Amino acid sequence: MLICCASPLLAQGGSAVATSRMLWQDVTGYIVQSAMDMPAEKYSYKPTASVRSFGELIAHVAGAQNMFCAMALGEKPPAEDAIEKSATTKEDLVKALKASNDNCRRAYMQSDADAQGMVNLFGQQQNRLLVLMMNATHDNEHYGNIVTYLRMNGMVPPSSRPRSGN
Repeated sequence: MLICCASPLLAQGGSAVATSRMLWQDVTGYIVQSAMDMPAEKYSYKPTASVRSFGELIAHVAGAQNMFCAMALGEKPPAEDAIEKSATTKEDLVKALKASNDNCRRAYMQSDADAQGMVNLFGQQQNRLLVLMMNATHDNEHYGNIVTYLRMNGMVPPSSRPRSGN
C-alpha cells in the first residue's frame, strides 16, 4: 500500500526518503496527539482482555520506532519491547513516544543514497529505505488501533477533526 501511495509522489520529483518521511510525519503527529489527548486514567483501557492497553500500545509504537529507525540508520537497535517494560505512566509514555520521534527524524533525514545501504531486518538483508517504509506502515497499522480505542471512549481521533485553516 505504501509503495502505491508513494509512486505518484516520486513521479512528481520527490526523493524516496522525503516521500516516506512525509507519510510517517502525518501518522506520527496523529499518534502523539492521541497520546496527549487520552486521559491518564484511560491508559489502562483495553477493548478486550486479549489486547494491549492504550498505554501498552503507545509504548509498543515508541519501542518499535526506536528499533526500526536505529536499523534504518545502521545502528544497533534497542529491544522493541524496552519501553513497554519500563514506562507505565502517561507522562513517561508520551515522553518516550516523542523521544522515539526525535530518533526517527534523524533516520528520515538521510539521503536517498544512504537509504540504499543494506541492513539486517529480521534476519534478511534489506535496504534502509524499506525499513523506513516499514516503520511508517507499522505506525499506520497501530494508529488504526488507537482510533478504535479513542472512539470506544467517546473521543474523536485527530485525523477525523477539522484541520485549522480549512
